[in-house]
Amino acid sequence: MQNKDKDTAIMLLHCPDKQGILAVVTEFINNNNGNIIYLDQYVDTVQGVFFMRVEWELDGFLIPKEKLSEYFQTLLAKPYDMVFNIYFHKQKPRMALFVSKQAHCLYDLLAHYEAGDWNVEIPLIVSNHPDLEHVAKKFGIPFFVFPINKDNKEEQEQKELDLLHENNVSCIVLARYMQIISPRMIAEYPEKIINIHHSFLPAFVGAKPYHAAYERGVKIIGATSHYVTEELDAGPIIEQDVVRISHKDTVGNLLRKGQDLEKIVLSRAVEKHIDRKILVYKNKTIVFD
Repeated sequence: MQNKDKDTAIMLLHCPDKQGILAVVTEFINNNNGNIIYLDQYVDTVQGVFFMRVEWELDGFLIPKEKLSEYFQTLLAKPYDMVFNIYFHKQKPRMALFVSKQAHCLYDLLAHYEAGDWNVEIPLIVSNHPDLEHVAKKFGIPFFVFPINKDNKEEQEQKELDLLHENNVSCIVLARYMQIISPRMIAEYPEKIINIHHSFLPAFVGAKPYHAAYERGVKIIGATSHYVTEELDAGPIIEQDVVRISHKDTVGNLLRKGQDLEKIVLSRAVEKHIDRKILVYKNKTIVFD
């Protein structure tokens, strides 16, 4: 388990696959006195792309944190045509939660947060309705309401963005937030807005998908968590799961099982994002163990 007192560097990278890439990256870390504590890599043999996640301890590392990206870019990224990002364990993501009226995902996320399961800070909760303010109060997190309609959407989203910037928010989780996010906000947080929805789409659209599924007598229901893109519900998928149902299940059972699944799938996706274990490439994700 990661020692919370020690800072580490986490690097996610991809580049054209060629012999020796793994060796040169690990050599760069070892030669600068870095102790590697995690390494995983994957090669897409169809597209010829190499993907890698590596984490190493910074105690005694010879390159200062603020110079690390510059050194790596010059020595390795440029010669090997690498695209990379470097994160630091002690720089916790600051995650805003967006909600509407359904509380199941919100409670689950906040339970993980209060238990200290995740290396994250949640400075605020945003909603387009006041209904869940009591939940925020239970956990001592500021709650902000921005009622949105077709006439004020642009103005309210600007207020939301101002709030996010003021609080140095680095990622957003839509915990059953029933509003379409505008392209402007998506552009501000590319691959940093996580959504959850049932996996009936596109078969059962509308406000009551579980009722429609019940009428069709479906035998399986699911949930999907993905990054938000401008194309609705078509962003890179992070996590999915399913549960079997039968003719004995009522609409109420479907709703309960569906909500339980949404909680599980969203929490898995959020944890992977917080742990910097997701790499997005061409609208697909590589999710490292």
